[in-house]
Amino acid sequence: MTDITAAHPQDLTGRAALVTGASRGIGFAIAAQLLARGASVTITARKPDELAAAAERLAAAADADRVLALPGNAGSADAREEAVTRTVERFGNLAILVNNTGINPTYGALMDADLDAVRKTFDTNVVAALGFVQLAHKAWMGEHGGAVVNIASVAGIRSSGVIPAYGASKAALIRLTEELAWQLGPSIRVNAVAPAIVKTTFATALYAEGEEKVSAAYPMKRLGTPEDVAGLVAFLVSDAASWITGETVRVDGGILATGSLGSA
Repeated sequence: MTDITAAHPQDLTGRAALVTGASRGIGFAIAAQLLARGASVTITARKPDELAAAAERLAAAADADRVLALPGNAGSADAREEAVTRTVERFGNLAILVNNTGINPTYGALMDADLDAVRKTFDTNVVAALGFVQLAHKAWMGEHGGAVVNIASVAGIRSSGVIPAYGASKAALIRLTEELAWQLGPSIRVNAVAPAIVKTTFATALYAEGEEKVSAAYPMKRLGTPEDVAGLVAFLVSDAASWITGETVRVDGGILATGSLGSA
């Protein structure tokens, strides 16, 4: 990997990031990548024990003073406000926001879907993301600028048939990303990343029938890793991406190029 120095456009030294849903998987990998590039990072997640363990792992690979762990549910307005407020208090800024938290409590046909579960999906995956942006804007970004990345999904771009409520919520997040980019530019850039199946605990059900069988549908002949997503996010929040906003960037191993989502 190329050495990241202070003169490098992807250096994030001096910037503070808030990454939601970061106790494991994609969120954890993003936090680790931002730390490696010099940022200070606040991580949030619902389960305090898992979050504390994640913070310990991150601190072991970086300066512990650059890691802050705050347990809380992204769906809670109070938890969102605490995360934003304490990030600014601790690090002096909030230049980067990564809305990674996502839930998928319902699978299968929409005609059989529990509407309360669908409502919760949209509240967590879309409304909470907007809530974090509003708070970050008020607390720091509105005056100083910054970069936001929303973690969407290829299921928000093309119908999967398997996770339709989740896909609809991610489609809404993609549209939200475009609206925010328009409204918050030029000082705040807002982009989204749309992964296909990434090997995480969250996505296990999507390749439970056999990883080799599922990955065969991908031109790259493998599933994604959290690090595949993290590298793209780190680029998008850096100065190297200073003229990119309102975009949803696919990191999907080429699956959408085949015209199908395979078993996703």
